[in-house]
Amino acid sequence: MDEFPQLPMHDYPKWRHEIRSGDILLCSGNFFFSSLIQKATQSVWSHVAFILRLDMIDRIMVLESVESIGVRSVPLSSYLRDYNASGKPYPGRLMIARHQDMQPKNIVNLSRTAVDLLGYPYAKEQIIRIATRISMSPLGLNHPLANKSSQHDFICSEYAHLCFHSVGVQVEHNPLGFIAPADFARCPKVKPICYLQ
Repeated sequence: MDEFPQLPMHDYPKWRHEIRSGDILLCSGNFFFSSLIQKATQSVWSHVAFILRLDMIDRIMVLESVESIGVRSVPLSSYLRDYNASGKPYPGRLMIARHQDMQPKNIVNLSRTAVDLLGYPYAKEQIIRIATRISMSPLGLNHPLANKSSQHDFICSEYAHLCFHSVGVQVEHNPLGFIAPADFARCPKVKPICYLQ
């Protein structure tokens, strides 16, 4: 899925009952930072997050790490109507996908891991290391990435990867040694479902 797959476009209020906890939200943003990620990973996808349903309060939440804030949770509806309190929808395409290994029994532990990391900062230095590794790769040079075992900040894909990994749901790292939104899209076990509007 380096390009946009042919999928139906669903109106969120009418289709929200089909969205499951553990579903993946893949975003193709129109921001400058988004275009850098897309070019570096040769993919249309610039951001990845995942869904947690809170049916008791009738909310579908997005759990993510974003560069301006860090790890946070926001209603999925805000992506479609009022992204970052802008009064406008998210500027780009939104796709729901599903990892075939994500089971209902995983959701409690997935949620615990995700919530325990709320408030952790975004890994700005990790983005620089990834960009350096990508630029050095054609020259046959290798640049070290951060030690993951001691990391307390996350880019979006690292946060999602850690949460999924905590319940045994695997997404493989890029051959250059990092994880990007494109790696979620490329995972053979991740199946695209639809676009949201």
